[in-house]
Amino acid sequence: QVQLVESGGGLVQPGGSLRLACAASGNIYRIWNMGWYRQAPGKQRELVATISSGGDINYGDFVKGRFTISRVNAKNTVDLQMDSLNPEDTAIYYCKAVITPRTAWSGQPYWGQGTQVTISS
Repeated sequence: QVQLVESGGGLVQPGGSLRLACAASGNIYRIWNMGWYRQAPGKQRELVATISSGGDINYGDFVKGRFTISRVNAKNTVDLQMDSLNPEDTAIYYCKAVITPRTAWSGQPYWGQGTQVTISS
């Protein structure tokens, strides 16, 4: 069984920063892409940032240099440093990873439970 556990959400004022963390655990053979998505009330889930096992990074257009994704392959973790936050960043943030478990032959998408990020004064 594979599990993703997120941490680090919370309430911050506009202009503030938060760091989200996600750790994958369980019967893992290999982790491919890892990343973060978010879903605001009444909106579709959207990509925030992804990072491949080789370090290739992709950001959503709205990030505009404010967020930084990082990954430690040896620890099966992916972090998201978010700076210059504004109220439009309020959403539930989900960690996602494409993982090949030891019981399978190919990668499968796994999602964390989500962590709430609220930007408000």
